[in-house]
Amino acid sequence: VIRRTLEDDLKYHIKTKVISSRPWVPQHRERIFIVGFREDVGFDFDAFDATLPPKEQWPILGDILQGDNEVDAKYTLTPRLWEYLQAYRAKHEKAGNGFGYSLFGQSGVTRTLSARYHKDGSEILVDQPKSRPRRLTPRECARLMGFERGDRTWQIPVSDTQAYRQFGNAVVVPVIEAIAGYMQPYLT
Repeated sequence: VIRRTLEDDLKYHIKTKVISSRPWVPQHRERIFIVGFREDVGFDFDAFDATLPPKEQWPILGDILQGDNEVDAKYTLTPRLWEYLQAYRAKHEKAGNGFGYSLFGQSGVTRTLSARYHKDGSEILVDQPKSRPRRLTPRECARLMGFERGDRTWQIPVSDTQAYRQFGNAVVVPVIEAIAGYMQPYLT
């Protein structure tokens, strides 16, 4: 329906590509990107992969985490929630299902951050070897989504719940920047 509308109704020449955020942020997040031009300018995603950063430069979770002294204790799971998540995972593993929490260390690469992260944070828990795991902070979510990168900082004027929802519903900024840079030569 999307393709038909863009091509037939709106007369765009479109190209699509599934792109992972992995080369830019320590997160497995694949999304389909659709690029369209009103005129056929010869744009194709074929050479896009050649523009990716080299694998040895791909970040890991430790690159975006705040220091232990910067993370409020409220992000560490309560004993009750941690017990619940462990029991829930064990129950589903026994049944042959893949449901449950995911725990990541400094050298890890996370699952996809979702808008429901505010509920229990179970899809991305940060391992704390001497304590219970913790959720990512909103600042770390901003970094995981590429809003904060290098010298670029991001103001988060909303509650944690709203920040988690907004970051979980966002696109990964460096991916969009890379696509825009790749499109630049085709713009007149």
